[in-house]
Amino acid sequence: MSLVRACALSELKPESALAVEIGRTDVAVVRSGEHVYAIADECSHAAIPLSEGDVGDGEIECYLHGSRFDLQTGLPLGLPATEPVAVYRCQVVGDDVLVDLDALPEAPDGAEQDEDF
Repeated sequence: MSLVRACALSELKPESALAVEIGRTDVAVVRSGEHVYAIADECSHAAIPLSEGDVGDGEIECYLHGSRFDLQTGLPLGLPATEPVAVYRCQVVGDDVLVDLDALPEAPDGAEQDEDF
């Protein structure tokens, strides 16, 4: 799949997430620090929208049970979640946040993934 417009960068407040639907896929577009991320908008522990959780330090927390996920890799950082969530390549062009729904492969533990920002 190619990059498609998900939202405007101006819609994303610092340390926040925005729920968007791209085709039939629910995506959380997240702004943390100087970066913008795109992840699946569903906690892998329970079917709860991650876009409604707290964002900070490159992580997002599910508001219901407190599972935390690394925004770059999708890996869980805290229980009860044990499975990662999909992360998608995204790029900011002007005020447009573009997302590619082809999920990035899971990074090995401790490894970083290349992302287009």
